[in-house]
Amino acid sequence: MTTTLNAYLADNFAPIRAELTVDDLPILGELPPELNGMFVRNGPNPQFPPLSRYHWFDGDGMLHGVHIQGGKASYRNRYVHTKGFKQEQAAGRALWGGLLEPSSSQEGFKNVANTALVWHCNRLLALWEGGEPHAIDVPSLETIEAYTFDGKLTSPITAHPKVDPVTGEMMFFGYSLVELPYVKYSVVSAQGKLLKTVPIDLPVGVMMHDFAITEHYTIFMDLPLTFRLDRLQRGEPGFAFERDLSSRFGILPRKGDNQTIRWFESPSCYVFHTLNAYEVGDDIVLIACRMGGTSVLGASPGAHEGDNRQIQNDVPLLYRWQFNLKTGAVQEQPLDERPCEFPRVNEQYLGRQTRYGYAGKSAPTAMPKFDGLIKFDLDGHRTQTHHFGAGRYGGEGVFVPRPEAIAEDDGWLMTFVHDEAHDTSELVILSTQAMTDEPIARILMPQRIPYGFHGTWIALGE
Repeated sequence: MTTTLNAYLADNFAPIRAELTVDDLPILGELPPELNGMFVRNGPNPQFPPLSRYHWFDGDGMLHGVHIQGGKASYRNRYVHTKGFKQEQAAGRALWGGLLEPSSSQEGFKNVANTALVWHCNRLLALWEGGEPHAIDVPSLETIEAYTFDGKLTSPITAHPKVDPVTGEMMFFGYSLVELPYVKYSVVSAQGKLLKTVPIDLPVGVMMHDFAITEHYTIFMDLPLTFRLDRLQRGEPGFAFERDLSSRFGILPRKGDNQTIRWFESPSCYVFHTLNAYEVGDDIVLIACRMGGTSVLGASPGAHEGDNRQIQNDVPLLYRWQFNLKTGAVQEQPLDERPCEFPRVNEQYLGRQTRYGYAGKSAPTAMPKFDGLIKFDLDGHRTQTHHFGAGRYGGEGVFVPRPEAIAEDDGWLMTFVHDEAHDTSELVILSTQAMTDEPIARILMPQRIPYGFHGTWIALGE
């Protein structure tokens, strides 16, 4: 296969090669004087042409960081130096296949550390859900080492750990596709110590990308994007979305285990990302971006190319689930009719009832792009949308709280935006209390920033 035919290796999905460090970036507008810290975003950036069929999820992790201090900004980008990255760098070529064709001269999948980031216990971790995290130095973004919690880590780590803003604890899970237990759940103390890891039983291995926490509970999503060896043995894809299976949501006390988890069923669906979850009386409320199904790793069994059901199923909408712990009742309803993804919340309120949420507005394009950011008022069922402008596409909007803020929505959204007409990129900063206004600042980047995945804000002292 000619790699230039792959849309994820073309235009602003294409990788860049240069690792830069640039100070005193041009700024349009004015940076808030109280804004001191670093915006860092992760994403795929293959260092060599792929061996076979390339999936967007396959690229080597590259971190793009913008350090803001005293009204000025600097930029740097660095590869995450995983074991596989260093082996391929030494060989001068790709050694691993990808998710769609894993067979290669190497066994298993390469940990690419390309998906997301978490800041916990004054440590930045680059994440990929199939393996261990990698500790990253701040602000240099140089890779320190693979991080295993003093050797106590016994599972991969989800790309989306949750940090309780009150207790400081971090919760994560890791899943296996072929080995029991299919899921392991872990709790890390505020001091960074891995306190416990317990198995969670599932009937079959599934791709479990995200989960959620409330003040007292952890919520798992056993959704029917399954992996079955018997399909592989028949020459079919190992991954498939089984639309005839129900979705299951497992709720367990935060310090619980497989004996205390309780499962709730709802119609078949897939969720890549959750916005938040919280408790109201006997109810657990979950808000997330729901799809009727997904073809992200291939078509569902029985689907065919051009199947309209498949295309319609892949549309993510913001949904609300309500699970009653006393009666077992489940309610589910859409909150908005516009496709959106990469939902974020003010993480100072994570696991508690929130009024506001934010998500990327999906563009009407064949490729996964966002042409704006949406602010959801979940109490009033109202929205405000910031549009990036014609030919301009951005990423996940990371919420940055204003220091000493009292209101939940007092802060900024940050995201990289690419102007396709001029092939330039910038970091756009919006006021979340004035979403429809022009950005308060646009920091011009010294090179193109490819479309990527998830980011975080790290508050730093002056």
